Amino acid sequence: MIGKVIGALVGREIDRRDGKGGLKGAVIGAVAVSALRRMGPLGLVLGGAYVAKKALDRRRDTPKA
Repeated sequence: MIGKVIGALVGREIDRRDGKGGLKGAVIGAVAVSALRRMGPLGLVLGGAYVAKKALDRRRDTPKA
């Protein structure tokens, strides 16, 4: 369950780079789930760290009111 959520978030972050439709992100997320699952707990940690880093960068880039 957690692996699927992290895979979906990884797919979303990768798809945000080009700003086009979500199909590419969904496919990449599905591939990421299988890759992260094969890597075991390390894969989940790496996927979660990737998503957290992207979220932190996005938060730092937003101007404060």
